[in-house]
Amino acid sequence: MDGQGLLRLWWTVPAGLAAVGYACSLAGVTRPQRAVWGTARVVEVHQPDHGVSKRPGIPVTVAFQDPSTGREFRLRHAGKNGHVVEAAWVGREFPVRYPRGRPERFHLMLDVWGETRGLGGPNCIVFLTLVGLVVQAFFVWGWPGGLICLGGLLFLIVAISRDIQHARARAALLDEAVAVPGRVVAVTKDVYTDGEGAEIVNHAPVVAFTTREGIQVTALCREGIPDPGLSLDRELTIHYAPADQSVFTPDLDHDRRERAASVRFIVALLLAGIAAVATGVISVYHLLPVT
Repeated sequence: MDGQGLLRLWWTVPAGLAAVGYACSLAGVTRPQRAVWGTARVVEVHQPDHGVSKRPGIPVTVAFQDPSTGREFRLRHAGKNGHVVEAAWVGREFPVRYPRGRPERFHLMLDVWGETRGLGGPNCIVFLTLVGLVVQAFFVWGWPGGLICLGGLLFLIVAISRDIQHARARAALLDEAVAVPGRVVAVTKDVYTDGEGAEIVNHAPVVAFTTREGIQVTALCREGIPDPGLSLDRELTIHYAPADQSVFTPDLDHDRRERAASVRFIVALLLAGIAAVATGVISVYHLLPVT
């Protein structure tokens, strides 16, 4: 099989898998659609140990009822069952799903976008398919046609990205931020290895603070604390959004810079897409035979 044949296989196989996934969603037989959905409430927050990995997030014990039997279950969640909890307090609620009759296999769902119908997998496959088509376009239509397709893919990424909406929503919440004292109660540690074999150590402090309403919050704080590896027991000021205690920062200026960087990245993708399409169209025009 030649190179173009491999490229065709690259996008035709994922396209077929995506079609099967969408068909299953329409038929209502995907795993999320067959699962039992409910609401889980945090009844206990467990502080992570100092020096452990941040990957499990904040361990919590949640309680939820089986809607078919009315039986209540109290189970511990520590990053293995669904999304990672990064900010927790007693009384916080999350959507929860589990296989019918198997509540111990529950998943906390921090973001249900595309999850209730089981479209997450097919959507990812479609994106990979589009990447394959763009690569194939460079071989079939040359670099001008490939650039036009690449620009179209970048436009799609910008269109479906929620980074700007998230940045605006976070900014609106933090505009009403309230400052309260907080403390670093633990520092997580993760060790990674780069391509040359060197170790990279990443620290993420765990902060605890009490809101003015008396809610005790324990949360991972990935950004905004200088020298995080040496921050254990450090006293600091936490700025949190009264409407959503999970939105907080120890440094408002740093948070503004991070939001601005997210917006700049999306704008850069949009400009790159415009440049790619414009370059491809101009190149095609110059390559047309003169009559």
